Amino acid sequence: MLYGYFAILVYISIALGFAGFVILASHVVGQRKSTATKLSPYECGMPTIGSTLRRLPIRYYIIAMLFLVFDIEIVFIYPWAVIYRSFKGSGFFILGEMLVFVGILIIAYIYVWRKGALEWE
Repeated sequence: MLYGYFAILVYISIALGFAGFVILASHVVGQRKSTATKLSPYECGMPTIGSTLRRLPIRYYIIAMLFLVFDIEIVFIYPWAVIYRSFKGSGFFILGEMLVFVGILIIAYIYVWRKGALEWE
């Protein structure tokens, strides 16, 4: 019974072995020289003033996570809308399921709104 999983075990062990080999080889063979070009600003090209390490407010991360959660859940509506017409006999049931899904999203959105997670201070 477990014999069918042997191929997966071999595949995972080869992948992990190759990844470990590449990391070890790059550590042994690679150069580690700090030059002025490597230490220069990369993105904007302007030298930094003061410390570049600063704390971001937790609200930034909360809003980003909420955006991802609601955005990913809303993406599920598109495939449903594409295949809705193919459900000939059970159209009202499928519509009801989607209304329940959207209702749960709306309740979650109202909860988050009332908790003040969407307010940027």
